[in-house]
Amino acid sequence: MKKYNNELPKISNQKYNSYLKEIADIVGIEKHLTTHVARKTFGMLLLNDYDVPLETVSVILGHSSIATTQHHYTKVLQKKIARDMKDIV
Repeated sequence: MKKYNNELPKISNQKYNSYLKEIADIVGIEKHLTTHVARKTFGMLLLNDYDVPLETVSVILGHSSIATTQHHYTKVLQKKIARDMKDIV
């Protein structure tokens, strides 16, 4: 952190995607990884596995409204609801 004056260096999405491809090749992941895939996975993990409220995920992802988050994560929420209901029954 001292090297970067307490700020992490910013890299372009293109370079980030290049790093993700390199990591995928090293560990044998065949899926085409991108920043978009990583962001979507992160949001889904927060909602499904860590039970972070939708409002919080919306802020973390930088969405301008909760409606945006709901639109992009509707399938995730339906899966979570089904799992939660299964636990109740």
